Amino acid sequence: MSLEDALNEHLREIIDWHFSPETGADFWLDWAKKQDWDVRREIKTFDDLKRFPHFEDNWLRFEAPERWIPKPYKGRPYNVFETGGTTGMPKQRIGWDDYKRDYESFGDTLDDAEFPRGQNWLMMGPTGPRRLRLAIEHLANYRGGSCYFLDLDPRWVKKLIAKGDFGQAQAYMEHVIDQATIILRHRRIAALFTTPKLLEALSEKISISDAGIKGVFCGGTEMNPQTVRFLVEEVLEGRVAFKPVYGNTLMGLAHSKPLTPADKFSVSYYAPQPWAVLKVVDPEDPECVVEYDQWGRVELTTLTKEFFMPRFLERDEAIRRRPIAGYPWDGVGEVRPFGASKETIVEGVY
Repeated sequence: MSLEDALNEHLREIIDWHFSPETGADFWLDWAKKQDWDVRREIKTFDDLKRFPHFEDNWLRFEAPERWIPKPYKGRPYNVFETGGTTGMPKQRIGWDDYKRDYESFGDTLDDAEFPRGQNWLMMGPTGPRRLRLAIEHLANYRGGSCYFLDLDPRWVKKLIAKGDFGQAQAYMEHVIDQATIILRHRRIAALFTTPKLLEALSEKISISDAGIKGVFCGGTEMNPQTVRFLVEEVLEGRVAFKPVYGNTLMGLAHSKPLTPADKFSVSYYAPQPWAVLKVVDPEDPECVVEYDQWGRVELTTLTKEFFMPRFLERDEAIRRRPIAGYPWDGVGEVRPFGASKETIVEGVY
C-alpha cells in the first residue's frame, strides 16, 4: 500500500468514527446535521478535507468539553489540557491516551547512549494544565526512569514581558533555574527536557555535562540555525546530545531530522503521520501549499479517535521541507511564531 493510500484509509476510518451516530462526538454530529452534504460518504481522500472550513480555535475555548467526547469514551474520566493564550480563556483539548502513544513512539527513536534507559529525567518547562507535563513523565517512565519537575507558569512570564516588567521576568527565570540547579545537585539526572531560553540560562549557572546530563530534549517555538548552533556548540559544549522537537497539545509531537553538517544547524520536523498531518500554506491563500524551501503558515490536521481537527491554521510559520528517509512526507523547517518576520513576538520562557 502506498503512503497516500495508507493515509486515506486512516482518514476514512477516523471520519467514520467521528461522524457515525454510534461513535461520534456531539460537536461533530451536530455540525454534520447543518451541512447539505454527507461527510461519511463524500470524504474519501485527504484532499477532500477541503470540504471542511478551517477549524476555529474558539470552538476549543467556548464549547463544553463534554461536546468533544466520542460516545465510546463517555463515562471515562478525561484529561483537560490547555494550549495558547496569555490572557482570557485558553483553548482546551480533552484526551485519554493519545499523548502516551505519541511519546512512546518518540521514545522508541531515542539513542540509549544519549538518553539512557532506566535513568531519571528532569523537566524544566511549562507545567500546570499543559499536556507536556504528563507527556514528559510518561516518556521517562516508558524509558524506565522517573521524572523530576519544578514549578513554572509561562503565562505569568509573558504577562510581565508584555507590560515591560523585564526585571520581574528575569527574577522569575532565575527562580526557575534555582529550582533546577538544586535538583541537579542532589539527584542523579541523565536526561533533560527544557526550552532554548531556559537551557541557555541553566548553562550560565552550571556545566550541563558535568551535572551528569547525557541528552537534552528541547522544545520551543523558535529555534533558528543561529540558536541551534549556539546551544549545541556553546551551551552543551558538544558533549551532550541535543534533540530538538516541535509539538503542541493539538498535534502531538513532531520528530526532528538528525542534524548533519549539510543542514548548517537548520532544523526540520516531521509530523507523526497518520495521526497528524502538517502542511505549509500561503498565508494570503491558505488553500494553496507553498513550494518547497518557501516560507508559509503551518496548517495542522489531527486524525485520532480521541480528536478530529481538520485544517487548523496554527500560530506558527515555517519553511516547507522535502520528505526524507524514515519520514516520507513533507516536513516543516525553522518553525517560528506566525508574523515573526514583521513584528516582535512575546515568547517568554520559550
